[in-house]
Amino acid sequence: MDIRIKKEMSADYRQIEEPERFPSSYIFQLTKPGIRNPVCTLIRAKAGVCVYRVKSEGKRLILKVFEKEEDTREIQNYLILSELGIPTLPLLGYTENAILLPDVEASDDYRLGVENDMGDPRAARAIAKWYRALHEKGSAYLSGKEISMYDESDVITPENMKLVAEKTGTVGNALWQILRTHYSEIRSRIDSLPRTLTYNDFYRTNLIISKDQKTAFMFDYNLLGKGIAYGDIRNVTGSLSREAAEAFLEEYGDHISGEEKRADAFLAPLVTLFGACSRDSFPSWAEPSLEELKSGGILRHLREWTGLGAAGA
Repeated sequence: MDIRIKKEMSADYRQIEEPERFPSSYIFQLTKPGIRNPVCTLIRAKAGVCVYRVKSEGKRLILKVFEKEEDTREIQNYLILSELGIPTLPLLGYTENAILLPDVEASDDYRLGVENDMGDPRAARAIAKWYRALHEKGSAYLSGKEISMYDESDVITPENMKLVAEKTGTVGNALWQILRTHYSEIRSRIDSLPRTLTYNDFYRTNLIISKDQKTAFMFDYNLLGKGIAYGDIRNVTGSLSREAAEAFLEEYGDHISGEEKRADAFLAPLVTLFGACSRDSFPSWAEPSLEELKSGGILRHLREWTGLGAAGA
């Protein structure tokens, strides 16, 4: 097979015309679904995931290759969503460590999300319809089953919280003592929360929307897993303008219990802090959660949710 590969520079999107050597281990990812004489452009290579734009016999496709076994869960997630009838990009082909998708930029009907969509109530309503379908069908899919999937709350362990305390210099914070003393009860409360399929990674660059703005869906499912629906709602509405957020909530409907909201207020900043403390340097996006920890906000959310840590508790 004659494969040429060009590298697209993320800084200014210039293309280097000189052919590069396409990794021989990737050739199988294209030959299995029958792609002939492809020209491949490297779009992104990050953390063991490589994304290529593929041109073959007049077709424009996207090849996504996973070098780490843990990242191959995205393949199964595409299959689950397709099985449940939740709108997504059609999976044109896949192997044990790669997926082949259509190139949205070549579509007559859809486009990638842009910054203006975050302030557009029409786009917000379309996004809400997709999340409602994900949560409703995801809840039925998980009901009564023990399915192993990514779950953000799994990071709430004594060992991980000790790491957060040490790296943030908050070892003396009252929250950590309460977590150590009542961990079994808190873990039980977390595990008893209603689970559904959750996307967990809302950002406009992961959004696909129809050009008439009537339908929308997310793509890039590496962090898709099981969790509480309100976490997704918070992620989305926190990225939208006030008007767009109101449109999203109106379209989504009032399906979320106060229990989920109170639990999420406690869990979300801890998940954020653990993610931040797992990096070499503390990222700026975690600063609000760190301030919430230091000010006693996370402890307050725990008390409001469980009653633990309150006077006489």
